[in-house]
Amino acid sequence: MQALHLLDTPEYLEAIALWHQGQFWEVHEALEPLWRRLSGPERELTHGIILLAAALHKARSSQSGGWRNFHKALGHLKNLPATYQGIRVSALIEETRQALQAGPGKIPPFPLLSTLD
Repeated sequence: MQALHLLDTPEYLEAIALWHQGQFWEVHEALEPLWRRLSGPERELTHGIILLAAALHKARSSQSGGWRNFHKALGHLKNLPATYQGIRVSALIEETRQALQAGPGKIPPFPLLSTLD
């Protein structure tokens, strides 16, 4: 079976576009059906991204709820390499951390590998 490239899936393409628009609940909705079908590190990565999006969404109404989801996400992302499946995982974590510290309204970038890397 050929490896699944997450960034080539319609779910990830939609989720990243929604992320850049600050529609974090919708990111969760876009990725959840795919997440349910995945296994291994791809599932962990996707679950972690869903939880980061949930953290940013929840932080709009409850700062503590945002941090709870952020820490749950770390549990799923901690064993992945700094960059995985073309996503700069460690940078995504740090950008989300900074956005949560800045308060509601900050939309962190979704760091991807460039073709120059």
